[in-house]
Amino acid sequence: MSAILKELADRPARPMATPLALTPSQGRDEHSGFCHPLYERLADGIPAAKDIQEAADFLAQAIDRAGTQVDDLPADPADLTTWMTTNVERVHAQYQSYLQSRKDGAARRYFSNRAHALYFLRQVSPTKLVDGAWLYGVCAHTGNPRLSNLVTTYLEELGNGEADKNHVTLYRNLLSRYGLDPVDGLSDALYEQGLIQLALGWNAQDFLPEVIGFNLAYEQLPLHLLITSYELNELGIDPYYFTLHVTVDNADTGHARRACQAALEAAPRINDGGEYWQRVRAGAKLGNLGVSTMDVIQGFDIEAEVVRILAHKSPAGHGAHSDFCKVEGRSVNEWLSTPDAMADFLTALERAGWIKKNRPVDESRFWKLLQGERAEMFGVFSGYELQIIHDWIRGTASADGASFDTAPAPETTGTGGATATTPRRLMSFRVAERLRQAQRGTPRHTEASLDADLAIFRERYPLLEGDEQRQLLVQALSPALHWTPAGLEATRELVRTLHGSPTVVQRAASRAS
Repeated sequence: MSAILKELADRPARPMATPLALTPSQGRDEHSGFCHPLYERLADGIPAAKDIQEAADFLAQAIDRAGTQVDDLPADPADLTTWMTTNVERVHAQYQSYLQSRKDGAARRYFSNRAHALYFLRQVSPTKLVDGAWLYGVCAHTGNPRLSNLVTTYLEELGNGEADKNHVTLYRNLLSRYGLDPVDGLSDALYEQGLIQLALGWNAQDFLPEVIGFNLAYEQLPLHLLITSYELNELGIDPYYFTLHVTVDNADTGHARRACQAALEAAPRINDGGEYWQRVRAGAKLGNLGVSTMDVIQGFDIEAEVVRILAHKSPAGHGAHSDFCKVEGRSVNEWLSTPDAMADFLTALERAGWIKKNRPVDESRFWKLLQGERAEMFGVFSGYELQIIHDWIRGTASADGASFDTAPAPETTGTGGATATTPRRLMSFRVAERLRQAQRGTPRHTEASLDADLAIFRERYPLLEGDEQRQLLVQALSPALHWTPAGLEATRELVRTLHGSPTVVQRAASRAS
């Protein structure tokens, strides 16, 4: 990453490309493996010009594919505020109906158990890890007052430079906290929505109306955000990333209203025959492409996920076991040598009594290998993988009739405690967090001091001037860097510049004098 920053000051800005005609295309190849590689090139560094152009081509085709979908934007932009208010009122009414149903005894609507919720967090991570990326391209145009609401929104997505408010940092921490990283082995389709957002961010000059339209639709409050927050908290999982979006996207002073204002401010005053609004509406439809939140939730198959986990582990484990233990005449090494046989292996373990489904997990010899005193396979599975295996073994009911999510597998903390077998009411995340803070004190967030990119940025930024300094600042705000110490400092620097506070350069000059 440090090599990137070393080149930033000398790298010229990308010249404006000829706008792509938004006409029907032959369509991109739908073969597996297209989205993820391009996603990584746009998200993990400063992409080459050919990658940005490939993203623009993909984006034009995505707009074409989304063209047949129906959007609910008003025909007249003047009605945007009413449209936004109507959406908020509808979502609030639906959420109150949901809450009442829960009070009346209805089960959770989204997550059948804790494993289901963690599965969801992992599956949607390709989109969450580039949160806000669609607006990246506007931060190079902070001097244009007609884009100020878009710039403000992007900086707030970045937490205005504060790590505990930066959306990507929050999600990365969420993945780490619950043993969900590294995120690998996901379907290529799960990267499509994130790729759309990255492609918009890196091609804002050519697709500004589409960026504005995407932002307009994406920043409106959805029902699934409220329900997700509620049920994650109920399952003892930190909901802050999602509750933060509920607050910052509010329809009064938040991103939902700003998105409406931004669409109106950027609209041409000279009659363009309706082209601008047509392109805004095309951009709004892009949020409907890819695998949706509800697709992920409804696609959860816990046994299939257990099989996937074992197949993923088998190459590393098929030569690490002794041949003393055999299951149905085959050694464990033999079973693990064939990843495609993991479903049969699980069935064999059940028949041999190693796994007792729909019973407390401590009754399964296989679970005791993973957790508890003298667990011979302790550390082999991540916290997420343990939760999946735990909830799969317990099934829909245990001997005492307790719901299998009332005694979740312990969060990974570096120790191997056994799962409780006696039923208990699951403590919500907020209650548990208050207890932790009362017992230990609120943890303090400290900035990482050992970071090569941060050192380079602090050294070079005050020495540059004009366009070179602006380029370095903007590049440090890119999807690859904004969540790092260097990017967070660059974000704070831009916020100070926009608010008229002393900047790094001004403070350095003051010290020198």
